[in-house]
Amino acid sequence: MPSSPTTDLTTFPNPAVARDYTIRMTLPEFTCLCPMSGQPDFATLELEYVPDALCVELKSLKLYIWAFRDRGTFHEAVTNEIADHIAAAIAPRFLRLTAKFNVRGGIYTSVVVEQRRPGWVPAPAIALP
Repeated sequence: MPSSPTTDLTTFPNPAVARDYTIRMTLPEFTCLCPMSGQPDFATLELEYVPDALCVELKSLKLYIWAFRDRGTFHEAVTNEIADHIAAAIAPRFLRLTAKFNVRGGIYTSVVVEQRRPGWVPAPAIALP
C-alpha cells in the first residue's frame, strides 16, 4: 500500500493570514467501531474552520481519519477527539466539526463540536438581496 493510517496531521502556512475566511471539508467515508458491539459505525464528517497561521493538509487529514477505522469509540468521544486534535495542530480562529452518523438501532446521531479562540469575533453576516 502506498499510504497507511497515521495520527499525525501535516500543516502548511495560511496563504491569507490577514483575512478571515472559512475552509469547509466534507469527509463522507469516516468509519470507527461501536465500542459495545464491535460493529462498524459510518459517518460523514463536516469540518469548517477559520484558519489563523496554519491550515491542515488534505492528504494527512485523510490518513488521520483512516486511523479510526479499527477503533472502538462512542460517537461523542470520537467527534471531540478529532476536533481537539485538529485544533491543537492548527490553532484556528474558529472550528466546527459535525459528525453525522448513519442509523444505528433506528436512531441517527449527529454530534457538533465548536471551538472559538478567546477574543475572536467573526465579521457580521451580510444578507444579499
